[in-house]
Amino acid sequence: MKQISSIQNPFIKSLVQLQEKAKARRQSGTFLIEGRREVMLARKGGYTIQTLLFVPELLTENQVRELAGTQAELIGITKEVYQKLAYRDSTEGLMAVAALKDHSLEKLVLGENPLLLVTEAPEKPGNIGALLRTADAAGLDAVIIANPKSDLYSPNIIRSGVGCLFTNTVATGTTQEVVAYLNKKGISIYSATLQNSVSYHTQDYTQPTALVVGTEDAGLTQQWRDAAKQNIIIPMHGEIDSMNVSVAAAILIFEAKRQRGFNLP
Repeated sequence: MKQISSIQNPFIKSLVQLQEKAKARRQSGTFLIEGRREVMLARKGGYTIQTLLFVPELLTENQVRELAGTQAELIGITKEVYQKLAYRDSTEGLMAVAALKDHSLEKLVLGENPLLLVTEAPEKPGNIGALLRTADAAGLDAVIIANPKSDLYSPNIIRSGVGCLFTNTVATGTTQEVVAYLNKKGISIYSATLQNSVSYHTQDYTQPTALVVGTEDAGLTQQWRDAAKQNIIIPMHGEIDSMNVSVAAAILIFEAKRQRGFNLP
């Protein structure tokens, strides 16, 4: 088994770039995963683990092989190297290099009565991670990100989503592409917006449905309001007219799940 003890090692330097730069991830077609749970979720989600780096003082080779499968290369690293690569403060001593997935709409496979979450132009990694956690909890068929502003494989998103990037089916595209895709598939669009809206609980989400949310400051673009079967709103009884996008999405999603008898896809 290969051992690396220097933070000046060229391979380690390349991994630092993967951790820090979206461009490096795109060019190499790989990204870093940190932590046992996240590695296990990634494998379960069909991600290809190419390399596992671990600190022998914290994990045995046998433990790592159980996580890695038979194809991944194992590399022992020192605590100093691990701390150079680690994004979190934890000391699990495990990092994985995995291949990126294709998140194009053309690769999206849905069941016959899908329930989808569409989020337009989310920027904050914490919000994206929270949306992915909610989607996982509800067992949604897919999450579609229209006009993405952040790299899905940012360590911030992976951390805030506690690995739910790997447990959800995720697709991306422009707003125009996503609207066209939903229309082609016969999926009704319900856009959460203040304009020309009715209360969300009055609508029927038991047929193929896409629940669409925008950013807290700008909301949804006009294209989503025009494309909607119905614009919907969550009644607000306080002084403000909006709430955190992940909270709003959760309210809409679980109303749809209630109407569907809380059945998983």
